[in-house]
Amino acid sequence: MKIAVTYENGEVFQHFGHSEQFKVYEIENGQVISSEIVSAEGSGHSALASLLAGRQIGVLICGGIGGGAQAALEQEGIELCAGAAGNADEAVAAYLRGELENTGANCDHHGEEHDCGEHGCGGQDAGSQGESDGCGCGNDCSGDCGDCGSGCGGCAGCRPALTGKNVGRKCTVHYRGTFNDGTQFDASYDRGEPLEFICGAGMMIPGFDAAVADMEIGETVQVHLMPSEAYGEADPDAIFSVETARLAGSAGLAVGDQVYLQNVYGQHIPVRVVAKDETTVTFDANHEMAGKELNFTIELVDVSDPD
Repeated sequence: MKIAVTYENGEVFQHFGHSEQFKVYEIENGQVISSEIVSAEGSGHSALASLLAGRQIGVLICGGIGGGAQAALEQEGIELCAGAAGNADEAVAAYLRGELENTGANCDHHGEEHDCGEHGCGGQDAGSQGESDGCGCGNDCSGDCGDCGSGCGGCAGCRPALTGKNVGRKCTVHYRGTFNDGTQFDASYDRGEPLEFICGAGMMIPGFDAAVADMEIGETVQVHLMPSEAYGEADPDAIFSVETARLAGSAGLAVGDQVYLQNVYGQHIPVRVVAKDETTVTFDANHEMAGKELNFTIELVDVSDPD
């Protein structure tokens, strides 16, 4: 059996779609017998699944990953173990001991996958919601955003019903996302690979879904989204501190790190380290885009029935 880990400087790299390297482990009788570092060869997140399958990878261990990439791995017959962090060798050892828990698709971003290092994470491309919990807010919404706080952006179960001829169909789009000052935060054009998602299925932020719902193939639109149509307002209650004595592995944490914490419902929630001193670590569970107005140029490339 072969296990691949998204890899950077000895650690589990936290964004599958932007992995430049994988560390591949050869396993026999439950033990690592060899390992090597291989290049991702510049592949986009969809093509990475095929690349791994071509190397006969049976298991992928990673940090953040979106729903589209998870589906691609499933199609290639690759087992996913997402939500890992820290030393790559230790993550593999934990997997072999049966101690590494898979969070599944855990990215909560605007699209499908983008650079967690720049934007925090949960990790996807511009537009997508992710599937780590009901809405990515870290609470058990159960279809009621009254429990989400202000950083939700609307989960699939609590948004107004979306209508349009493309709702429920697989949409393929190219997009470019910018802030109000013109700074680009993500673009499928730059990756040379369009984004695929099911319109209205909760994979995308509400405003992105709504923009695509009635588009024609070949049409390009420009939309300006307020926080309520994107990731909601930042919730001050989502910033919290934990005593280092109660947090295993806290010594290795640094401000800016992206990690996953488990909430009372057993869900793994992506958080960012925003402060640290000798006794406490402060985390921010808000989406890094919370409170921001976003602008998208969206080109509808294709529409088809879901697989």
